[in-house]
Parts: sequence; C-alpha cells; structure tokens
Amino acid sequence: MFFVDTLEFEGLGNRSYLAGGPGAAVVIDPPRDIDQAIAAAARRGVRIAFVAETHVHNDYVTGGLELARVTGARYLVPTGANVSFDHTPVTDGDTVTVDEGLVLRAIATPGHTPHHTSYALTEDERGVAAFTGGSLLIGSVGRPDLVEPRLTEQLARAQHASAHRLADEVPVLPTHGFGSFCSSSQAEGDATTIGKERETNDALTLDVDTFVARMLAGLDDVPAYYAHMGPANAAGPAPVDLTPPRRADAEEIASRLAAGEWVVDLRSRMAFAEGHVAGALNFEGEGKLATYLAWLIPWGKPVTLLAETAEQIADAQRELARVGIDRPVAAATGAPADWIREGEQIASFPRARFADLADFRERGDDIVVLDVRRDSERAGSYIDGSVHIPIHELHGRIGEVPGGVVWVHCAGGMRAAIAASLLDAAGRDVVAIDDGFDAATEAGLTLTRPDGTH
Repeated sequence: MFFVDTLEFEGLGNRSYLAGGPGAAVVIDPPRDIDQAIAAAARRGVRIAFVAETHVHNDYVTGGLELARVTGARYLVPTGANVSFDHTPVTDGDTVTVDEGLVLRAIATPGHTPHHTSYALTEDERGVAAFTGGSLLIGSVGRPDLVEPRLTEQLARAQHASAHRLADEVPVLPTHGFGSFCSSSQAEGDATTIGKERETNDALTLDVDTFVARMLAGLDDVPAYYAHMGPANAAGPAPVDLTPPRRADAEEIASRLAAGEWVVDLRSRMAFAEGHVAGALNFEGEGKLATYLAWLIPWGKPVTLLAETAEQIADAQRELARVGIDRPVAAATGAPADWIREGEQIASFPRARFADLADFRERGDDIVVLDVRRDSERAGSYIDGSVHIPIHELHGRIGEVPGGVVWVHCAGGMRAAIAASLLDAAGRDVVAIDDGFDAATEAGLTLTRPDGTH
C-alpha cells in the first residue's frame, strides 16, 4: 500500500513530499534542511531510495544533493538542467521502481523552466498521484518569467501544453502555490485533482492565446533573491549548518549597527513598535521572514538576529538557510533592555488603525501616507494622495519619502511594520498602520481607483 506524506514550508509557500511503499520511498523537491525528510522516512520505517527534483528551483536552496549523499539515494534531475554535480538524468517517459509495484514516471512539462519535469506515481499500473512541481498548481500554474525574459512567452505557451499532458484523474501535488512567488497567481485551497483543475484552471479551460495573454498580464514582482537561488542549486549547495550562532552582547550589537550591518529583531510587530534597539529592523519570525528579509537585504550583508528565545532564533536560522542566508554572524535573546549599552535609550514608534489616519486627516494635520504594497495591489485602489513605494524598493528609495510624519500601510500590517522599522532606522518619524486595507473604506478615507473614480 502506497503513502504520500506532505512536508509543508509555510514561510516560503512550498511543499515537499515523501512517497513510497512498505520498504522504500522517494523524496520530491526536498528543502535545504534535510533532517525533516529523514525524520519523516524514519517515522514510516522506510529507506529513501530516490530523491527527485522537478526543476532547478528559483525560490529556495534545495537539499536534494545532500539528502542523496547522506542516504545513498539515486538523485533524479531532469535532463536539460545544467547542473555541475553527479546525478541520474531523467527524460520524458523514464521510470524507476520505488518499491514493489510502485513506479515513478517522468513527464516532461516545460513551462516554469525549460527542463521542468513532473512525476506520475502508479501503484500496480494505476495512477495514484502526480507531483507537478511548478507546472500545474492548485488553480494556477508556475510563473514562466523566472529563467530568461526573452523566453517568457515561449514558456507560457509551453505551460499550457504541459498542463494538458497530465491526464490521470489523480491528486495534484505541486511544490509551489501556497503563497510562493513562483506561482503565477495565488489560489485558495490546499488540495485538488486533475479533474477539478479541468473545470477551473485557466491552463485547462482557456485557449492558448487567451491563457498566455492573461498570464503575462498578471505576473507580479520577482523577489530579488531569486537571482541567487538558481545558480546555487545548479552548482550543488553545501550542507547546511544549523548550529547556534555565537551570542552577541550589547557592545557587539552596537558595533555591528555602526558598521552598517543588519540587526534583525524577530519579535512581533507590536512588541517591536513598543520598544527596540535603535537601528534594528523588524522582520517577524512568525511572518514571511525568509521571503522578505532575503528580498530586501543587500545580498551577502551580515545578519545578527534578536529574539525572545533561543528556539525563535533556531527557527529563523532554519528558515533563512532555505534561501541561502546560511549563518547569522551572531544572535541575542531576551528583551531590548538586554541589547542596549548602559545609558542608551530604547527606541519606539506608534501603531495605529485606518480610523486614526482618517481622524488626523480630518483635522488637517500635515502627514505623509506611504503605501508599500506591490504595484498589482495598488492597481485595485489606493488612498487618495498617498505616496507609493513598494516594500521591496523602500530601502533604496527612503530619500524619496516626503518630509513630515510618515503613516505607512500595506494590506494587513506585516509589511508596514517592516517599512516602519526601515524608516525609523533612517531617523524618520513614523506611524505603523496595523490594519486590514478594507478598513480604509470603513474609516471614511477616500480611495482612488485605476479609472480615476473615488
């Protein structure tokens, strides 16, 4: 009897899978921290016989090479992936026997990348699952613009054709699409079948020209760190080191800030606003830490982590390693009072709701409203008179923010908190709006729509 276990990585919006029978299994698209896959196999009492990649990933560092080395598994990588390490190349139609009666078949599904390969799992010749990587996702497909701009339309057309190659009425088990920016659009739900996708997925309901036009029009910003993931994966990532970083005292924290390094406070945005080390930046450990920190930080800049507990440091370290931020240079736990030198003051800034912003505007106070949502979000509607700098551009464009007290907002509060910490570290007076954007209308703020109407 076969099984499929899902390994979920919520911060990056991805999944990996362990699938097998009574004695042996395959791991599909493993994460950098391979101990989770090894533990899942141990719980099942199975040997990892194969590790399979659907493609050279652009959004995270794979653990495939190291997992294959540690377990002795055969490492299946699509033919056409330009990698520089030993592996078993797989091409369309190739099969491997995972366990007795359990066969994994490669299906060429170019589109997300030129070499993208999905895998169909059959038990006694009956289809039981399709591991679709970045090809067919839940209600969507993987974006085709991460490899080479000149190939984007060609790959979008290939995505359409590839979706139609997945014919079995089986569960669709994608790697991307649960919040990952590798998805061309975000869909609700966490389970589907090819039959359901035939009814709702644009790749299976629209003609190719309409599908391509709609997909290309909807593509969003690409996180900057993606540029580093593909090359790292093609070269063969080094083993990850998750041993605790060395402890930093207040003097070292001050020294690292003075050197222009990033000191990242992982506490909640509420706690950070209430009190923090002046110059520290707030990326919540419970939010999309890896995505936004890796997106915003100048690549290779040293990072020191601050958190309430050692466990929070360890969790953050694990998540950051998945995107190639391998070793924090130092860390400290406790509270802001523990992280500042004697005589120094703890910094803070206020938090507010959209109703508070409406009150201030009504009084005629001279304030700046800064919208840090992405272009696609702002295209829906925006607060009349607001300044727009997407969060991922703010670090390099703080000088463009007009003078005055800056009220910063996003769609929910997390990105506004990041932006507020960047502005605060730059010496600006800031108010972080911690509220859902829907509340702006309820507060009576005037919203402008793309057609110019209010």
